[in-house]
Amino acid sequence: MSLLDVQRLTKTFGGLTAVNDVTFQVPERGIISVIGPNGAGKTTFFNLITGIYAPDAGSITLAGQNLVGLRPDQVVAAGISRTFQNIRLFPSMTAEENIMLGRGVRLKGGFWDAVLRTGKFRRDEEEANNTARLMLDFVGLSKWRGELSTNLPYGDQRRLEIARALATTPKLILLDEPAAGMNPRETEDLKALIRAIRDELGVTVVLIEHDMRLVMTLSENITVLNYGSKLSEGLPHQVRNDPAVMEAYLGRGAAAGEHGKEARL
Repeated sequence: MSLLDVQRLTKTFGGLTAVNDVTFQVPERGIISVIGPNGAGKTTFFNLITGIYAPDAGSITLAGQNLVGLRPDQVVAAGISRTFQNIRLFPSMTAEENIMLGRGVRLKGGFWDAVLRTGKFRRDEEEANNTARLMLDFVGLSKWRGELSTNLPYGDQRRLEIARALATTPKLILLDEPAAGMNPRETEDLKALIRAIRDELGVTVVLIEHDMRLVMTLSENITVLNYGSKLSEGLPHQVRNDPAVMEAYLGRGAAAGEHGKEARL
C-alpha cells in the first residue's frame, strides 16, 4: 500500500498547465526522486501536495487521508513536512529556536496558556526544547545550538531547515533541491543524512533534485516530469537509459549520441 497516493493531479495558471494529469505513488519508507528540466512543474507539484495550491483536478491521499482542501498547516499536522528551494529560516532566531518553532504544530497549549504561562505551556516549551536538541544532534548541528541561523555556513543552513521539518514528526518529508549550492563533501554528507532519515527515523523521503549523481545513487525510484506531465518513471538505471528522458535533458541530437555513442544522464 502506498503512503502517498496522487491520482491524475492537474493544475493550470491561466493558459499554462503546470501539472498535467500526474499520477504518483510513494511506498512507505521509500526514497523517491522527482526530476525534470527547469520549468517541468516539480515545485508546483510539491506545492499541490502541501496545500499551497489547490488542484483543479485529481486526488491526494496520505495513508488513506484526503489532503485536497486542507491548509498547509493541516497538511503538516496530517504528516507531511517540507523544505524549499530557497532557504526559509528565521534569521533573527537561533538554530534551536528555529526548530522549536517547527515543533509548534505538535504542541497542545493554546493562546492563553502562553499568555498565562500555565503548566501546559511549560510542558510544551520543555518538549519543544528537547525535540530541538535531538534534531540538532541528529543532523550534526549541536555546536550551532545557540547561534543565529543566519550565521551558519550555507550547507548547515540547509541541514537546519531539514531538522526543523523533521521536528514536526512527519510520516513523509519533501525536500526541494536540498543539495543546491552544496559542495561535493556537503552533498555526500546530505546523502548519508537522507538515508538516516529513512533508516533511523522511519520517515519516507521524496526529493526534487538536479544533482544527477545524488539522484542516481540515492533513489529507489525516479519520476521524471516535463512540461507538467509525467515523462518517465522507474528504477534509476531504467530512467537513465530512457531515450525520452535523455532527449528532454540533452536535446534530440545529443540524445541520439555523437557518432552512434549512447548519451547518458
